Amino acid sequence: MISEQGLDHRKTYPKKKRLMFEELQKLPREYNVLALSTVTKVRAAQLMMLRKKFRDTIRIRIIKNKVAQRAFERISDIPKLDELSKLLEGQCALMFTNINPFRLNLIFDKNKIFLPAKEGDITSSEIVINAGNTGINPGPVLSEFKEANVPTKIDQGTIWVVRDTLVARPGDRLSSKLASLMSKLGIKPIEAGISVNLAVADGLLLHDNDLRINLLDYTNALAKCLSESFALAAETGYVTPENIESLLTRAHKNSIALAVESGYITDSTIGQSLAQCTANALALQTELTKKGFKLE
Repeated sequence: MISEQGLDHRKTYPKKKRLMFEELQKLPREYNVLALSTVTKVRAAQLMMLRKKFRDTIRIRIIKNKVAQRAFERISDIPKLDELSKLLEGQCALMFTNINPFRLNLIFDKNKIFLPAKEGDITSSEIVINAGNTGINPGPVLSEFKEANVPTKIDQGTIWVVRDTLVARPGDRLSSKLASLMSKLGIKPIEAGISVNLAVADGLLLHDNDLRINLLDYTNALAKCLSESFALAAETGYVTPENIESLLTRAHKNSIALAVESGYITDSTIGQSLAQCTANALALQTELTKKGFKLE
């Protein structure tokens, strides 16, 4: 039997759990955006950092999926919330905020950090150990260099890497020895952070592919559109506050060129007209000389 609060009468639930259940029914109505992030491989330190940094703008809750689903079943006035509820799988973080979900994802991308590798971590990019002095004294660590196929030499009492060496490719699973070696070298190859996997906002259910924006691509596209719109407006003579100065400048240049070409003399064209006449006279003189005429 389910009580008015949605919890089984036959069980005694801790106060903290009951308060969380009630809060999950209130928060979706208090904020414009409900975002979900899977945090299966997210370290506790990362979540603590995010909670501290965004405590005034984002409410983050790590909950059991069944508790959230039962709480959301009691909310009928938020479109698409039921669809998001059905997609709760694994360990999830629910985030309640008024920040646009697209901007939220960009914020999280900018707050990603790099952490030392652990055994079993999967790389997202190539990892290269650069040539040079490692500052590490010779010893058992040499076996880790050898196992990673990193060529070394001993010079001035420390281990030197002979040349830049690729030790992992994207998608590789790191061994304990390679992770240990990179830790000794101060290499932090694991990009850590969270992303928005699902979000409910403005009556829409947005998936992770919908929320990923390449700002550089959008900036370039907008710049191209702006340039083409200016060119089109200039070509058609369409006047706007943004292009009137350039259109007037273009019209002035064209009018001067037309006046000079037609020989119409004004204070603005007399200099160019005389220069054009001089140039034409010199060209005529050159042609006549070529044909044997002698000019006095």
